[in-house]
Amino acid sequence: MKALLIVVLTVIVTSGSSCRERRPQEITLSGAVMRRDADPNKQSPIAGVQIAADYGTGTAVTSSSVQGAFTITLPATLVRITPVTLRFRHAGYEPLDELVTMAQALYVIRMTPLPQPVRPAGGPAVAISNVSIRYAAKVAVSAEVGTRVKTFQVVNQGNLPCNRASGPCSPDGRWRAGVATLTLDAEQGNSFRNARLSCIAGPCPFTRIVRSNFAAGGQTIRATVLDWSDTATFLAQAEVVHPMMSENVRRSYPVIFDRTLNFSLPAPAEGVCVEAEMGGQPIVFPLGPSLNMSWAACQEEKQQENVSLYRCELKAGYEFR
Repeated sequence: MKALLIVVLTVIVTSGSSCRERRPQEITLSGAVMRRDADPNKQSPIAGVQIAADYGTGTAVTSSSVQGAFTITLPATLVRITPVTLRFRHAGYEPLDELVTMAQALYVIRMTPLPQPVRPAGGPAVAISNVSIRYAAKVAVSAEVGTRVKTFQVVNQGNLPCNRASGPCSPDGRWRAGVATLTLDAEQGNSFRNARLSCIAGPCPFTRIVRSNFAAGGQTIRATVLDWSDTATFLAQAEVVHPMMSENVRRSYPVIFDRTLNFSLPAPAEGVCVEAEMGGQPIVFPLGPSLNMSWAACQEEKQQENVSLYRCELKAGYEFR
């Protein structure tokens, strides 16, 4: 069965805002190009279809993306000029000119592929097997630097009535209190992690940590302690780490439908390589900016959420096994 090309078009009319009715300023045709096959898994989008809309006084052109998406914007005069001729051109497919009726909102257009030699003349096709994707991704890591330990005192004398005019008081307002603040600096480029503060001596039940950013970590951490009895001693401890970026090599496995290789990678991925066995021999193919390999031509499309979609079509003379 021959594979066919499907194009789905929707019509969007844009007009300027006004207090009175105005004619549309432009019309946008939006569509998606995909391959039709009895097997749903083979109905993949087609990239690089050249699409032109002839509307009498001019021509608007575009091409389909990796996911087969395209839009063509036409002038307002097109509203009164119907039908419009859409011309579809793609290497490997029969040229197709289709008349479009603007009154409709959805179109299905089919293109018949030209016969393509899968095997080279005079010999068998080269087998491509055991395909995987290797890439490098930068991840945040922390190198352990050491542990910071420090003690400090909150000096005070207990059982003295509080006079709010002379200083801080206990939480119930009855006793005079002392206050001390501790600040720790991990030094430039370093950060504190798992910081903790504890009372280790003195009347600890009569103390309270009133402000602290120890849990948040960071280069500088600070805590303020209130003591409304005799002098108390506190112990501060924190691990010092050095944040840095590390490059990890990761591996992904593509999905193969018919003669198409499909995979996605996080956008920050670097050094993308396709590893495969060609004719039984393991070979690494760097996927450079041209996205072209000896046995396949690839397309890349940036998507939402920092994802890049790749789709690679086998060239004549090669087959997946």
